[in-house]
Amino acid sequence: MKIMNILYDDKKDLLYIRLDDSSQDVVNRRVSEDVVLDIGDKDRIIGIEIIDASKHVSLEKLLPIKYEIQENPLIRNGYQ
Repeated sequence: MKIMNILYDDKKDLLYIRLDDSSQDVVNRRVSEDVVLDIGDKDRIIGIEIIDASKHVSLEKLLPIKYEIQENPLIRNGYQ
């Protein structure tokens, strides 16, 4: 099943759009200074990474979306 996911890291201002959630090897292809494509099987675009996303995308219109906060297991176990 192919599910699109949108992830945003506000500390790094990094937006990642995953177009296909199937497990596969990908090759990164930088198409501009701030955009990297993940290319998968049959040269299909699997993901899009946007660096300095707030400069390129209207995050207010895109976010909020459904998201999950993942706890860092190192912090949970006392490591930092």
